[in-house]
Amino acid sequence: MPLKSSYSDQLKKTDQSLIALLSDRISLLASEQPSLDEQLADVAPLLAQAGIPESVWAGVVKSCHASIPKSATNDVIPRQVTIIGGHGRMGRLFKEQLSVVGHNVSVLEHNDWEYADKLLSQAELVLVSVPIEYTVDVIKRAAKYLAPTTALCDITSIKTQPTQAMLEHHCGPVMGLHPMFGPNIKSFLGQKVVVCPGRNDDSFQWLLDFLKAKGGELIVCTPEEHDQMMVVIQATQHFCRFSLGVFLAQTRVEIEQSLTMSTPNYRQEIDIVKRLFSQNPNLCVDIMLATEERCNAISFLANTYSRLAKLVARKDREALIKEFENTQGFFEGKINSFLQPLNATGI
Repeated sequence: MPLKSSYSDQLKKTDQSLIALLSDRISLLASEQPSLDEQLADVAPLLAQAGIPESVWAGVVKSCHASIPKSATNDVIPRQVTIIGGHGRMGRLFKEQLSVVGHNVSVLEHNDWEYADKLLSQAELVLVSVPIEYTVDVIKRAAKYLAPTTALCDITSIKTQPTQAMLEHHCGPVMGLHPMFGPNIKSFLGQKVVVCPGRNDDSFQWLLDFLKAKGGELIVCTPEEHDQMMVVIQATQHFCRFSLGVFLAQTRVEIEQSLTMSTPNYRQEIDIVKRLFSQNPNLCVDIMLATEERCNAISFLANTYSRLAKLVARKDREALIKEFENTQGFFEGKINSFLQPLNATGI
């Protein structure tokens, strides 16, 4: 019993010291916010020596960043911003993040177009945050009210069509953004944002600086490059998780029981599937159906599933091993610098 009491006391003291250090860390971040990569690189050798997974430290860093008091922001020049679709989940996220640092943010929803002249003509930045199927039409409608100096930007998950529409219908600054995260995040730290320049990029520099100051990572590419990559990154991945979720529901798998004996990878996959099905179904379906290229890729993927499933049905072991070896050769050496090796027990 004394031994247990001594252990508890030591653990309590360690926790108290850790809490105090975390408080100091949050206070330091309030005045200066290095990027996530910088914060990880600074302590990487120490983590390795202590046997602490980098993912654990990344979680600490992100949690500290999210805990910074909202009033602890650097001085900014207030900008007049209007978000079209600002009451949607992603629109609300950007409204909150921009408002917190001192920008004046207005919202234009589908019932507010009678006030469009007031809400759009005086804005320095108009941010379009509406479902994919409405984006181009909204851009055309909004462009009629914009001043030549107004910066027009969309945050839709496809970029070619919206960017072309903005360039065609608005004579002023144009840029396409795609936040590579959902609206449930607490901060932009460590989050990727794809940037597709359109026209007069300097007009958006304050917005890009804001995203970087909040810890975001900016990836610049053309709208065409973006859309090509999103076929694999988004559309086919949504279809995979969508299909798995439908399968689990149809077979009425006991999810809770499966998680009690699962591998880390399975738990992660179930968490991703659960988050997918917690979203608006229109968003998920629109991402899969957004372009003909996406539909064709998903069809090809489904055919691949079907072909491999036939090999399984025939119990064709040699053919399956051949498929595995061919694919193994494709992946060897391609992504070692981007992904940490998986623990062999996590498969």
